[in-house]
Amino acid sequence: MTNKKTVDMTTGSPFKHILGFMLPTLIGYLFQQFYSLVDTVIIGRYLGEDSLAAVGSTGAINFMIIGFCMGLCTGFAIPIAQKFGAKDFVSMRKFVANAIWTAAAFGTIITVVVYLLCMNILKLLHTPSNIINDAYIYISILFLGIPVTIMYNMASGIMRSLGDSRTPVYFLLISSALNILLDIVMVQYMGIAGPAWATVISQLVSGFLCIFYMGRKFEILRLTKSDLPLDMNYVGKLLYIGVPMGLQYSITAIGSVVLQSAVNILGSTYVASSATALKISMFFCCPFDALGSTAATYSGQNMGAKELGRINQGLKWCIIIGCVYSVVAFSILSFFGQDLARLFIKEPSALLLKNTSMYLKYNSLFYAFLALVNIVRFTIQGMGYSMLAILAGVFEMIARTFAGFVLVPTYGYKAACLASPLAWVLADIFLIFAYAMIMKRLKGLELIKRKSVGIVRPAVR
Repeated sequence: MTNKKTVDMTTGSPFKHILGFMLPTLIGYLFQQFYSLVDTVIIGRYLGEDSLAAVGSTGAINFMIIGFCMGLCTGFAIPIAQKFGAKDFVSMRKFVANAIWTAAAFGTIITVVVYLLCMNILKLLHTPSNIINDAYIYISILFLGIPVTIMYNMASGIMRSLGDSRTPVYFLLISSALNILLDIVMVQYMGIAGPAWATVISQLVSGFLCIFYMGRKFEILRLTKSDLPLDMNYVGKLLYIGVPMGLQYSITAIGSVVLQSAVNILGSTYVASSATALKISMFFCCPFDALGSTAATYSGQNMGAKELGRINQGLKWCIIIGCVYSVVAFSILSFFGQDLARLFIKEPSALLLKNTSMYLKYNSLFYAFLALVNIVRFTIQGMGYSMLAILAGVFEMIARTFAGFVLVPTYGYKAACLASPLAWVLADIFLIFAYAMIMKRLKGLELIKRKSVGIVRPAVR
């Protein structure tokens, strides 16, 4: 028996399901980026341009590690969505239990390893000497909070896999407000460590709220003793989908790390410029993230129900929404890029404003390609073909690595601004081809199955 909080996307209007799931998810992403944005604004205004550069210099490595954890949790939620779509609630609960055990193990191991290697990584990235100590303080605290990040993303991912995209948002709103309040207070007493601890504490609160709510409101998620034991068959299936999704982020981020290293060599002003532009861009890219999350859940449920036609319809509507928004975002960022950059620092340099505006213009011009990356990639992942997402990530890594090693040293900061668009275009070429091949294969298998049971009859002659 399903719970009233769940949403079955295997029937009804695909457009309504997508819009209904996407909007609450979008609000969640916006607030998640909003308090990340507030972190940056508070650091820039209270502590200055060097501290802002210190936080910015950690962006690529943070994305590589935290991105892996978030991708892992998203992947773990896909078999849960598929079993929910297939109405196999016994297997679904076993996947939930094994996902919790596996995520906890990953969280512990990753935290210990990256915390110990933190300073070495920053030195390897050529982090400028005037900001490296602040960068270490900030990122090491965030890494200590990895188990908290996994806890929240695992809990919210499970709820989304059952079609409930609203409840995680409510808890995220609470944690966002708490984060902003703690930022303002703690930065004055703890310096750059304050906003980092504020992020960890607020995520801890939202994670506990999600877990408490799931236990009270989702009857089909109430685990019994028979669900709890670790089952390597389930763990293997979780790892088969989850690890490639995590590696997708990490492999993509390797290129970003190389690119960040190239920008670091240009100096702290360029680091601050790219950090400011990236924070603004990430806020405006939230609709693409929401569309990706929606596509994963929608395709996962319909794959479980074997509704291939509905997957195509959902993909079409996601792309239409993404392309329309891309035009809107480009218009705003092209005209108001410098105005948005002024929010971060009291007295920004002319070079910082120019560089930030350049980054935003070049990136937003290619947002439609980013929309395709997120939508097609997550649709493929929701269908269970996570290994292909890794290959798409490899194309992005190659593009950013080429930009970091070749283009930036030759053409300077302008090349850094075009690195991500180049990565999106290359990934799209692969993903579109991969999706077409997957659908062709699945339809062929479906036709063979129908013939074998006598549903398809020979044509009358």
